[in-house]
Amino acid sequence: MNLRVERQTFTSFSTAGELFIDGEHFCYTLEPKQEPPKPYCIPEGTYSLVKRFSPKHGRDVPHVENVPGFEEIEIHWGNFPQNTDGCLLVGRTKGTDFVGASKLAFSDLWEKLVPIWAEGEEINITYTTRAAMTPEEIAACEELINTPITPENVNQPLVPFFPKKEEKK
Repeated sequence: MNLRVERQTFTSFSTAGELFIDGEHFCYTLEPKQEPPKPYCIPEGTYSLVKRFSPKHGRDVPHVENVPGFEEIEIHWGNFPQNTDGCLLVGRTKGTDFVGASKLAFSDLWEKLVPIWAEGEEINITYTTRAAMTPEEIAACEELINTPITPENVNQPLVPFFPKKEEKK
């Protein structure tokens, strides 16, 4: 199983994004802000995800392993940036510096992860930043900008059509 966190929105308080499981949207995410001092979000990269006891939460939670410069990075519930010291908060709804229905999202995630660990399979999580536009979208815009207006194309829409993005699996 592969999890991917796509960071999308950055404020002076938080980093918000989406969590995908095997290429499918699962929930929204919230992490601390992007820049030091701590707490701030962990570096981009791919990490092992293991089940381990959390003294802070008094139960097993997913732990992101071997994060440079960080310890005890977990995935857990919470709603606001002050609920995380570098960990990933999950939620079903989102707002500015906020995720909601967090305990529900965590419970649903936990139900997906536990059977995989029980089978002895590895789970990896990749943290990445989603580009504002894909190279194809940028090329389409550049082509539109460089197209002279003629009697033949004057009534065409100014915004190019971008097909719905397919998630990579």
